[in-house]
Amino acid sequence: MATYLDFEENIKSIEDDIIVAKTKADEYAVTILEKKLTEEVEKTYSNLSDFQKLKLARHPDRPYALDYIRGLMTNAHEIHGDRHLADDAAIVCYLGYIGDVKCVVIGEQKGRGVKNKIKRNFGMPNPEGYRKALRAAKMAEKFNLPILFLVDTPGAYPGIGAEERSQSEAIARNLFELSDMDTTIISVVIGEGGSGGALAISIGDRLAMMRYSVYSVISPEGCASILWKDQSMVETATKALKITSSDLKAAELIDDVIEEPLIGAHRNKEDAIKALGDYFIAKVAEIKPLSKDEKYEARYQRLMALGSFD
Repeated sequence: MATYLDFEENIKSIEDDIIVAKTKADEYAVTILEKKLTEEVEKTYSNLSDFQKLKLARHPDRPYALDYIRGLMTNAHEIHGDRHLADDAAIVCYLGYIGDVKCVVIGEQKGRGVKNKIKRNFGMPNPEGYRKALRAAKMAEKFNLPILFLVDTPGAYPGIGAEERSQSEAIARNLFELSDMDTTIISVVIGEGGSGGALAISIGDRLAMMRYSVYSVISPEGCASILWKDQSMVETATKALKITSSDLKAAELIDDVIEEPLIGAHRNKEDAIKALGDYFIAKVAEIKPLSKDEKYEARYQRLMALGSFD
């Protein structure tokens, strides 16, 4: 059963009417209602606020990393464990093919349903998760395979155990190692890119965002709590943080925006998955002809340009 957000109520009403019309075999009514639905979708989604885009990024029906992996990859084999402590289920790693491109896909997985959310720690990796991601990335480098990172986390897990096992060092190690890795790295924010937990797998040759994803240094709730000590200011904080794909593209903090369906990836998963796959294949083909020195120089210039302003 589909989940509708508050601003999608008109869409829900029209879709319910279409179901009734189809039940009655009233083709004329279906045609009229489908036209009305198209107009309502365009009207609703063409005028979204930043806060509404945040809600879409967190939508429970939005495709997660494993949805993209299962929809894109063939002959896929999962890579487990960090070879030091554990196999963190909040990070998933797969070796396989996207189209004709042999690659490694590493993603943050939130999980669906209570049991699976707990298993995946709500998409918040522990240090061993980031170490597993780095191990898989180094394997990709060894065999000269491109890497696709799928970013979707509210942040790295902030628990006592994670801090005892050096959460900050694990994230910093990823930033250091990935920035100097000799293979093509494409990172895509597919939902919620939160803080260092997202940054740890965002370093590479290209950083893109799905149309309705968000990417921020802190959650709007955390920002509202710190600046105003008032959770009613979350919407204001969301707008002030400039966390949407369009804002970050305008600020040149990301390279590209992947145009998922206007109605959102949660309503049209197949087209969203295809759009991401096409983007990955195109960018790998774009970067592949570059020499090692050219690739390193382009990556260096891209990373050094972050944060520059007039």
